[in-house]
Amino acid sequence: MHISRIDLNLFVVLDAIYQEGNITRASQALKLSQPALSHALGRLRELLKDPLFVRQGSAMVPTPLVRNLIGPVRQALQTLELNVRQSQRFDPAQTRRTFHLGLRDVFEVTILPALVRTLQEQAPGIDLTSVRTDRRTLEADLAAGALDLALDIPLPGSDAIRQTRVSRDRLIVMARAEHPVLRDELTLAGYLSQTHILVSSRRQGWGLEDFELNREGHRRRIGLRCQHYFAACRVVSQTDWLLTMPEQYARIANAQFGNRIFPFPLPTQPLDVHLYWHANVDYDPANQWLRGQCIALLAAGLGT
Repeated sequence: MHISRIDLNLFVVLDAIYQEGNITRASQALKLSQPALSHALGRLRELLKDPLFVRQGSAMVPTPLVRNLIGPVRQALQTLELNVRQSQRFDPAQTRRTFHLGLRDVFEVTILPALVRTLQEQAPGIDLTSVRTDRRTLEADLAAGALDLALDIPLPGSDAIRQTRVSRDRLIVMARAEHPVLRDELTLAGYLSQTHILVSSRRQGWGLEDFELNREGHRRRIGLRCQHYFAACRVVSQTDWLLTMPEQYARIANAQFGNRIFPFPLPTQPLDVHLYWHANVDYDPANQWLRGQCIALLAAGLGT
């Protein structure tokens, strides 16, 4: 089948149904009537000789063919859209667009307030969607356009993924203000004598601080493993347990708790934060502008 026989708009419909998982939501996203969307899906089914989606209740479940096609289709659509946009002058004050950012909760708290203030002042038509990144699929998500930018720790990747270090942090230890044992300083012996909270999205395994301790032959007792630093900060404020976490987020999250902050009692490597994007948006003026704002805010301490 020659590409000239295919209406490329049909792949826009395919992407919308895959993204929304529902005919009604897909038609709303594309501002098409449901009959028009269903007709387009029927044409694509006939061209590709595959059902493409199987209805399960109200959900449209993709077939193996769609799962194999969706990555290349999204990348092709993004490349086409990018080439059209590159031919137009970018004006942040006049642009209407939604950017998808890959941010874990620690980065949401640190960058989003300052970034939203910047958008209100300079680009009121730009909207943001923040989603939690899966490090295993980060490269594919950036390549497919599911993410425009991502913030994360240093990660391996191919040459197609661009990255730059945007900030540097360090580990600190948080304890409640009236902790009965900790006074003016926190020694390694004092640290190891206490019970600890570990924040991790994983169900098991060590945190960065545990690897640092293990190098020196030390182990600590973890009394609580939870998913979010804010919850852990609150637990610290009401118990004698200690929390080890990045300093930038600690000072933001701790503002309402008044916990004490100590240096981590072992020398550690700095915690680098990198900004990631795909090579196919290197020269996209809108993406260039947004990542420039992120870099500037992080370099300036997030405008706080």
